[in-house]
Amino acid sequence: MNAMGDASTAHGRTTHGRPEPQSFGWLGWVVFAGIIMILMGAFHAITGIVALLDPGFYVVGQDGLVVSVNYNAWGWVHVGVAALVILAGFGVLAGQLWARIVGIVLAVLSAIVNLAFLPAYPVWATIIIALDVVVVYALAVHGGEAKQLQE
Repeated sequence: MNAMGDASTAHGRTTHGRPEPQSFGWLGWVVFAGIIMILMGAFHAITGIVALLDPGFYVVGQDGLVVSVNYNAWGWVHVGVAALVILAGFGVLAGQLWARIVGIVLAVLSAIVNLAFLPAYPVWATIIIALDVVVVYALAVHGGEAKQLQE
C-alpha cells in the first residue's frame, strides 16, 4: 500500500495484477491527422486531375492566379503533392517519426500551394488550408503520442 492507501505500485500495475489505464487521450489527434492526410492527398489528386483535364472548370483563368502558371503545371504540382501526402499519412498511422516530420512539411507546403490556388477555387482551397492547419497542430503538438501506435 502506498501513502494514499491504494494497492498500486510504482510500475503502473495494481497488486491485483490488472494494468492501470494508459493515457491515450491525444492519440486520437494523431490518428485523425493521418486519416486527414490521406483524404487531403485524395483531394489534391482530384484537384490536380481536374486542372489537367478541364482547366475551364475553375473560377478564374490562368492569368487570375496569384502565381502566373498554367493549370497544367498546377495539376502536376497537386498530383505530386497528393502522392507524398498519402504516403506520409499512412506513415503517420503506422507511428513513424519520419512521417510526422514529412507530414508537417507537406501540410505547410499544401497550405502555401492552396493559398496561391485560392482565386481559382476559393471555397475548396480555404477548406484544404484549414485542414492543413489542423494536421500541423495535431502532428506538432500531439505527435509524440504516435509512439503508442507502434506498441
